Amino acid sequence: MTPGVFFAKNMDAKLILLGALVVLTAVYLIVWVVMARKRRADRSHAADEPLAPNAKHLGIGFVTNFFDTLGIGSFATSTAAFKFWKLVPDQQIPGTLNVGHTINAGIQALLFITAVAVEFRTLVFMIAAACAGAWLGANMVAGFSRRKVQLGMGTALMGAAVIVLAQLFELAPGGNAIALEGTRLAMGVAGNFMLGALMTLGIGLYAPCMVLVSVLGMDPAAAFPIMMGSCAFLMPVASMQFIRRNAYNLRASIGLALGGPLAVLLAVWLVTSLPTVMVRVLVLIVISYTSITMLRSASTERKAAEARAAMTQTA
Repeated sequence: MTPGVFFAKNMDAKLILLGALVVLTAVYLIVWVVMARKRRADRSHAADEPLAPNAKHLGIGFVTNFFDTLGIGSFATSTAAFKFWKLVPDQQIPGTLNVGHTINAGIQALLFITAVAVEFRTLVFMIAAACAGAWLGANMVAGFSRRKVQLGMGTALMGAAVIVLAQLFELAPGGNAIALEGTRLAMGVAGNFMLGALMTLGIGLYAPCMVLVSVLGMDPAAAFPIMMGSCAFLMPVASMQFIRRNAYNLRASIGLALGGPLAVLLAVWLVTSLPTVMVRVLVLIVISYTSITMLRSASTERKAAEARAAMTQTA
């Protein structure tokens, strides 16, 4: 099969996936608008909740979605900004992040699935595995200690950063494949299932997915449509729960949603225009950043647990 024929057939198949994503995102947006109007009609919410986002809300949406599209993630950066400027009450931050970033996650997936070459079967299987892990794997990871998972993942990612660094200097085997077959496909599906399950503990999927794809011999750019697609199909369903319970800040969520699209377009252009070597450098930066962040979070949670234990003993 010639490359042109392969691309044409692969793109035809991808249109089905893209269509499903467009429908899911559109349904989510309609439900959000309808529920937001009902919420505004409730005087108990409308009285103390301005609707139009200000420059800070829009700026946070732009900056966090730019870095999110590069694979760094948007939740931690958005949380830090909300806390710094005291824009969102702590109890509303999780819902605000999910509701506000869902639309931009869909845009990211649509653009990367279109722009980056990945074989359709590999793409669908990996996305489906992550979704299944998040939906079915919650019970599997429910008993895991969040701190121990952060510590283990942080350490593993640090080791993976060494592997990617070795690949950059051609000291370890890399790869430019756009498809997985046989055992490697099974390993990719199993790995993404586990990563999807770990998302229920708040462990990000992006950096570990980059490592998984790279270690299995794929082009590092192939991680972007896989990880973006996984989150784009997951987030609307998760966000519906926050919308239904009104457990989010409407103004800040609108700011995230409106501030992000231009940033996503700029970041997608940057990633797709970079040569493979530079993409590997970007992956190395993302992996290293995520590793350090996870290890710091594990240390913070350990100190918090020790403080709670000390207070209990004192009481």
